[in-house]
Amino acid sequence: MHIVIIGNGVAGVTAARYIRKQSDYDITIISAETEYFFSRTALMYVFMGHMRFKDIKPYEDGFWAKNRINLMMAFVNKIDTDKQIVSLSSNRIIQYDKLILATGSVYNKFGWPGENLEGVQGLYSYQDLQLLEQNVKNTRQALIVGGGLIGIEMAEMLASRGVQVSFLVREQSYWNNVLPPEESKMVGRHIKAHHFDLRLGAELKEILSDDQGHVRAAISTAGEEFPCQLLGLTAGVKPNITLAESSGTIECERGILVNEFLETNIKDVYAIGDCIQHRIAPEGRKVFEQVWYTGKIMGKTLASTICGKPSPYHPGIWFNSAKFLDLEYQVYGFVPNILENPFQSLYWEHEDGMKSIRIVYDVSKENQVIGFNLMGIRYRHEICVRWIRENKKLDEVVQHLALANFDPEFFSRYEKEIQALA
Repeated sequence: MHIVIIGNGVAGVTAARYIRKQSDYDITIISAETEYFFSRTALMYVFMGHMRFKDIKPYEDGFWAKNRINLMMAFVNKIDTDKQIVSLSSNRIIQYDKLILATGSVYNKFGWPGENLEGVQGLYSYQDLQLLEQNVKNTRQALIVGGGLIGIEMAEMLASRGVQVSFLVREQSYWNNVLPPEESKMVGRHIKAHHFDLRLGAELKEILSDDQGHVRAAISTAGEEFPCQLLGLTAGVKPNITLAESSGTIECERGILVNEFLETNIKDVYAIGDCIQHRIAPEGRKVFEQVWYTGKIMGKTLASTICGKPSPYHPGIWFNSAKFLDLEYQVYGFVPNILENPFQSLYWEHEDGMKSIRIVYDVSKENQVIGFNLMGIRYRHEICVRWIRENKKLDEVVQHLALANFDPEFFSRYEKEIQALA
């Protein structure tokens, strides 16, 4: 049996690894991005000089041959699901028995005038990183359009090269479609404290060109002009469904539609990772979840199905972690940006305005804890997830909060202050 995987991100590569662990199938991974798998979330550290590209490859180059996984550096032009073939840009035809689409995401464009000028780009792929290296050479001022995690990463990257950075963020508070109001305002304060020009409630109207087709400035909807030699588009990403749509047979909406077994509507064609849209969201989750670890779980789950052990996708309790510059962020379980009945929260914020703990609970279920939001403080993953899974009540969690401290020998402890609020 020949398994063909299009895309060599964490989802596709994990599927390949676990198929190999459980079978002797022929496995081919096709990617036009890079020859070898790399950690996408670490691209910023390569740009900033903290790591080399070879340091962000999880496996040695010899791993693939040793595990009999064939890597093809190629671009797929077309999928024919009737004939079960993929056509490459080199005119080569690859036959498959089972096909896995792991085509990832692309950054959003919204039809702004000038969005295709030189010097206008997003940040997702290795090619985006290479382009940023070229664009930053002649950049003194940059404008980033959009907030969230990618926006702040790009700002930090550019600042490391001495670039003056301004933000246009449509929302009235930073990432307030995800973060509750207090945490959102905290992130905004932190960004300003690092001398970024953060413009909240501001939207992009158009991008202006110089006489050589390169960005020279941008205009906001309020009419303000922002001189810039580089403009970062970081207003979110969307599933990369171009290849699937062009097949004419694979069903897509905003993403490639899959069921609980990560199957598309076409027999022997599957999809995993950032490119997918669940037909029915897993319990407690969303139809889109474009984060590293969910791609990894999907790859491992699908490998079992392909190797004869049908396994539905169960990602478990939601979690995520990131950094806003040097402000750590962790979330476990359900933490809505706006709390409505029956959900309430116990919220504590340090007097320095740069640390907070929020414990979300359900009053209709005897104050059962359903989520944690942490800013500037690190808690133990396994403890938070266990408390949520075991339906622990607020009083019990607060009483034993010290158990969640991460490496308490080196971190300050705030249990007494939080217990005083309960």
